[in-house]
Amino acid sequence: MDNHPRIFSIDIMRGLTLLLMLFINDLNMQIAPSWLGPVKANVDGMGLGDWVFPGFLFIAGMVIPFAFSKRLENHESLIDISRHIIIRFISLIIIGVLMLNIDRVNPELTGIGKNLWAILMFIAVFLYWNDYQKKDEKYFLITGLKLAGIGILIFLIFIFRSGEPENNGSLITGQWGILGLIGWGYLVSAFTYLVCRDSILKSLVVLVFFLSMNILSGLNLVGSLDPAKPFIGVLIDGNVPFIVLSGLIGGLILKKYKTEKYQTVILTFIGLGIFSVAAGFFLRHWFIISKIQGTPSWGMICIGISLIFFALIFWVVDVKNKKSRALFLKPAGENSLTTYLAPNILYYLIWMSGVPILIYKQSQNPWIVVIGSLIWALLMTGLTVLLSKNNIRLKI
Repeated sequence: MDNHPRIFSIDIMRGLTLLLMLFINDLNMQIAPSWLGPVKANVDGMGLGDWVFPGFLFIAGMVIPFAFSKRLENHESLIDISRHIIIRFISLIIIGVLMLNIDRVNPELTGIGKNLWAILMFIAVFLYWNDYQKKDEKYFLITGLKLAGIGILIFLIFIFRSGEPENNGSLITGQWGILGLIGWGYLVSAFTYLVCRDSILKSLVVLVFFLSMNILSGLNLVGSLDPAKPFIGVLIDGNVPFIVLSGLIGGLILKKYKTEKYQTVILTFIGLGIFSVAAGFFLRHWFIISKIQGTPSWGMICIGISLIFFALIFWVVDVKNKKSRALFLKPAGENSLTTYLAPNILYYLIWMSGVPILIYKQSQNPWIVVIGSLIWALLMTGLTVLLSKNNIRLKI
C-alpha cells in the first residue's frame, strides 16, 4: 500500500495557477480590467496577476515533502538526491536565463530575428529535456536528439548579440527569469527538506531566516552583501525562498495529517492563512505591497491567500471527492513545465508569420479581450494533454 497516496488537490491547484498564468500573460492589459493584471512597482497594492506566481511557488514547495520522502523510502543515497536537486536547479537556471534574454536579441548583430532565435531555443529545450519513453530500445535516437538540442543551444548562445553598449555580446542573468527564480526557491527548499526532513519546527526556522533576510533587504540593511547580489541575490532578498518554504511547511502539515484528519488540515491552513494575511498588512506599515519589489508584506499576503485557497480546493477535491469538473487541470499540474513553455513556440511562430491569429487582442472591448485570453489559456492546457499523449513532456 502506498504510504503517501497522491493528493489530487495539489495537482489541481498547480494546474489552476498555470492556467491563470497563461491567461494573465496573454492579456492585453491596456484594455483588460486593471485588477486582473499586476500593478506597477511603486504602487501599493496587488491584482490577480500579482498572486499567480507566488501561488505557483507555494504549490511547488508543497510537492517537495512527498517527492523526496518517496526517494528516501526507495533508499536513494543523499549523494544521488543532491545530484538530482543540483541538476534540476541548473536546468531551470539555464532555461530561465535564455528566456530572459529573448527580448535582447539584436537581429542585425545576431544574424537571425528574435522570433526565430526564440523558436529554436524552445525546440532545443524540448529536444534535450523531453521525458523520452523506451530509452533502452531507442538509445541512439534519443542520444542523437539530446545532442541536437545541446548543439542548437550552444549555437544560439554563440551567435547571441544584444547591441547594448553595457553588454553587447553576452547573455545577462538579471533576476534569472521566472524559471530561474523557481530554481533558486527549489534549491533552498529541497535541501531544507533533506536536512530537516519532516520536522515542521526546523523548517520553520529556515523560513523565518529568509523572511528576516527579506525584511532586512527591504530596509536596506544588507548593503555589505551587495558584491554577492549578482550571484546569490535571490537568496539575499529572501522573498522567493520564504514563499516556497511556506509551501514546504504546508506540505509537511498535509503529509502529517493526510486526508484522515482533514478537519485538522483545513482548520490549520485557514488559521495560518488568516495569520499570514494579517501579518502582511501589519508589515505594510513599513513596506508597500509590491510584487515587483518583492516586499515581505506582499509575500505574506500571497502566502495567506494560497493557504486559504488550497484549503478550499482540498475540501472540495480530496474530502468531498468532487474532482470530475476540475480533472482537466490535472494534466497541466502534472506537466507544469510543458504547460508553461509549449505555448511560447506558438506565440513566436504567430509573430514571425505576421498572420493576425490573436485578433481578440486588438479589440477595444474588455470582455472580448478577457474571453479571448481565457479561451487561449484553456486551449494551451489542452495542448499539454495532446503533447503528453504523444510522449512530449518536459522532465527536469
